Amino acid sequence: MLIAMIVACEIAFWVFIILGLVCRYLLRRPKLGAALLAASPLVDLVLLTVTFVDLRTGGTATFAHTLAALYLGFSLVYGRRLVRWADNWAAYWADHAPRPPRRFGRAYAKDCWADAGRTLLSVSIAGALISALIWSATNAEAAQALHDSWRILGIVLAIDFFWAVSYTIWPRKPTV
Repeated sequence: MLIAMIVACEIAFWVFIILGLVCRYLLRRPKLGAALLAASPLVDLVLLTVTFVDLRTGGTATFAHTLAALYLGFSLVYGRRLVRWADNWAAYWADHAPRPPRRFGRAYAKDCWADAGRTLLSVSIAGALISALIWSATNAEAAQALHDSWRILGIVLAIDFFWAVSYTIWPRKPTV
């Protein structure tokens, strides 16, 4: 059930963003669009509540609980940036705003390292949520799967740091 809720929340997150952009740029209702974009974090609150209630009511922790914590950490740290990215591209396509620039070389490497820092924050939030979920579980056996999730957090962090290191060593050149 929790996997379905995570999928539903991810879909709802993007529905809020798409509806917000449609209202802002196609329907020319910027205030409604801004309200819909601002409402996208409410989806995270729903997922957080469902995840805690599931464990507090005797549910056994599964990979879905780890996934929920990762999703929430990612959404809290990267959500605003994703909305801004989507907004910039929608403005370009619908309002003839300047094209969002592609970054190369040192500028992109700097962005990669900033993302690695964001991922560290995201993984830290997920870790705190996992700790809270372990604490909220009704018994130790119910929380066993959550103890195994620390490895996953390390893998996520390692992949992002590997990306930043590899791009720093082998930067992409602009295409002519």
